[in-house]
Amino acid sequence: MKNLFFLAVICLVAAACSNEESMDSSVNLSGEQVMAPVKVRIDGVTISQEGFNGRRAVSVNDYTGVKMVTLAFYRVSDGTEVYKCTHIKEDPNATYTTFGEFSTSLPLGSYTMVVLAYSGNHAITLTSPTAATYGSNQVMDTFADTQEVVVNSISAVNLSATLDRIVAALGVQSTDIRPTEITQMRITYTKGGKNFNPTTGAATVDTGFQNLIVHSGSAGSTIYAGGFLFLATDEETMNVTIETLDAQQHVITTKTVNDVPLKRNRVTILTGAIYDVNASIAVGSIQINSGWLADFNKEF
Repeated sequence: MKNLFFLAVICLVAAACSNEESMDSSVNLSGEQVMAPVKVRIDGVTISQEGFNGRRAVSVNDYTGVKMVTLAFYRVSDGTEVYKCTHIKEDPNATYTTFGEFSTSLPLGSYTMVVLAYSGNHAITLTSPTAATYGSNQVMDTFADTQEVVVNSISAVNLSATLDRIVAALGVQSTDIRPTEITQMRITYTKGGKNFNPTTGAATVDTGFQNLIVHSGSAGSTIYAGGFLFLATDEETMNVTIETLDAQQHVITTKTVNDVPLKRNRVTILTGAIYDVNASIAVGSIQINSGWLADFNKEF
């Protein structure tokens, strides 16, 4: 995954992206900026093959789960951000030629390259190789890669990256019918977070959060809903509370499922009666199905 090679390729800098000049003497010769052209190509994202053992890389152009790609370079000596740019796949005013291919120029020196690919309509706030967040927005399907890059001559540098998924997912499947008055669902995680370390993929805040889901389909049928989160470790067990709400956000029913196992790059599915006030919570059989790594199903 950590592919780094050199080719003689020179491209223009995207006008909408930042590229700050470094004044660090370690990357200056005779007080002048010596720049090298750099091109980064995102080879793809690594996903599990549903129904098969193993994983494969999928182009970011072909994978519908990626809507944005953010690339940044941070100087190793002091952590200064010298370049950052975000491509939006469906941006009608995009200045890039190919989604996921970036071109810039960097001063000579050593850098940490960070690449994030994700779904959704809101850009991730990336501030360093170890700090990023979705802020008040919902966590989306997220892939990441970091590489150490040395620019030691003015020759053109060509870099490539293949990204791995760094989020866990929770799905909630109702076995009963959604009433007309129920328009929203609120899921509360007691661990995990929205802030994460792009280098490790781990959550940097492990206090949990709430995710509000507004139902878009018609009432009168079962529902499947859920979301993504970052875990502090590759696997975490936590309590999950599922609340159903009306249009005024009055809580109609509340169900808490204890000891829910979550794992990075895996979907954990909770199945049970969501809308029945009198239905008790019970842990049923556990089954493994094909999915990202493999879905984890838990009945309640």
